[in-house]
Amino acid sequence: MAASRYRRFLKLCEEWPVDKTKQGRDLGTYLRQRVAQAFREGENTQVAEPEACDQMYESLARLHANYYKHKYPRPRETSFSGLSVEEYKLILSSDTLAEIKDMNKGTWKKLQEKLAPKGPEEKHKAWARVLSRPHT
Repeated sequence: MAASRYRRFLKLCEEWPVDKTKQGRDLGTYLRQRVAQAFREGENTQVAEPEACDQMYESLARLHANYYKHKYPRPRETSFSGLSVEEYKLILSSDTLAEIKDMNKGTWKKLQEKLAPKGPEEKHKAWARVLSRPHT
């Protein structure tokens, strides 16, 4: 029975899409990692709680099949902000979130990062320049 559970989860992982714009935050990637952890021995893995495992699979399968989207259809494809799905995908991409994070940094922090030496050799050179200046 564990072998059939493993195969069902593998099939679900194969079908679940991976969003390349959400590096490190993608549900498909997370799902694959969790299945690999849970079934370390592949088909030979002994499932400690088979009912919970089956319930988890059924829940994920319903999400993947858009069960609730079809069960509770929306009258219009809008959101409270009026943005489209494509606009939300762009906003929530890792690149855009990194840009927003940079925008939220203060001016002092940006200057520190810009002027700070990057590696140990640059730190050594910076200290050498400071110490070699004539004191007035």
